[in-house]
Amino acid sequence: MNLPDAVLAVMFVALIAYALFGGADFGAGIWDLLAGGSVKGRPQRALIEHSIGPVWEANHVWLIFVLVVLWTGFPPAFAAVASTLYIPLTLAGFGMIVRGGAFAFRKTATTHAMQRFLGGSFALSSVVTPFFLGAMVGGIASGRVPPGVAAGNVLTSWINPTSVLGGVLAVLSCAYLAAAFLCGDARREAPDLADVFRVRALITAVVTGAVAVAGIFVLRGDAPALFDQLLGRGLAPIVLSAAAGAVSIGLLLGRRYIWARITAGAAVTAVLCGWAAGQYPYVLPAHLTIDDAAAGRATLTAVLVAVAIGAVLLIPALILMYRMFQTVPPQR
Repeated sequence: MNLPDAVLAVMFVALIAYALFGGADFGAGIWDLLAGGSVKGRPQRALIEHSIGPVWEANHVWLIFVLVVLWTGFPPAFAAVASTLYIPLTLAGFGMIVRGGAFAFRKTATTHAMQRFLGGSFALSSVVTPFFLGAMVGGIASGRVPPGVAAGNVLTSWINPTSVLGGVLAVLSCAYLAAAFLCGDARREAPDLADVFRVRALITAVVTGAVAVAGIFVLRGDAPALFDQLLGRGLAPIVLSAAAGAVSIGLLLGRRYIWARITAGAAVTAVLCGWAAGQYPYVLPAHLTIDDAAAGRATLTAVLVAVAIGAVLLIPALILMYRMFQTVPPQR
């Protein structure tokens, strides 16, 4: 593994962390939307707020890290992505801002109408934000983002069948992760809700699997190069993802919620690994290789040193925060 590969690997690990933690965060907002009326849905929303409240801001640190490393370590790729996909990138950014503000201020709202408005804003932005992020991934993976400033089409680069598939799968994966994670929290803190989220996790897993199978035909017709890559180097991780998903369903049926969390995360991680394996050695498929996009050796070395120092300071603090708030009971 050369220096550019090492920096890209570090960035990819952060992307996986964002997909898992940020994905579960977005998914919790989706279940907030589907919780029901203000009275019926209050226990579910209390559990959701307790589960994501301590970490909803921390989750976006991973995305910021990915963008900064891409910008610093692979500036031509960052310039191409930011200038071609600026519309979904901006919409996703607005979604995060609206989502965060609505989540923070919903509890302080003094009128029922304002609570409903803020709650709806939080829930809706939890759906559209992962969709736009998934659409961006679909545009990049299908080779619609060429190098250069605004060299790609700013509309068709993310409004196309592969991008729509990526957006839908992103939303469904977030919902699945959140439901699987919330099962464990519910059994510990609100046992009457454990089966509610268990059923939702099972249904979402089946729907996600069905969309993924249908997506095979979408990719074959719209992005044949990506289809071939996924059947090549990316095939083993994709098969592993399907197996992990099947095991996760079995664990949910058996109410083995802790292990179900792990296998659900493994299924999502394996999909991302399949994408990365199929795309290698390109950072922008069919256009720009990792080595061609990489910054100078001194810059890449500085990035790795900074990441190592930051990891020593940040990772233990995040672990402590997650563990602390897993033991604090929710206020219902």
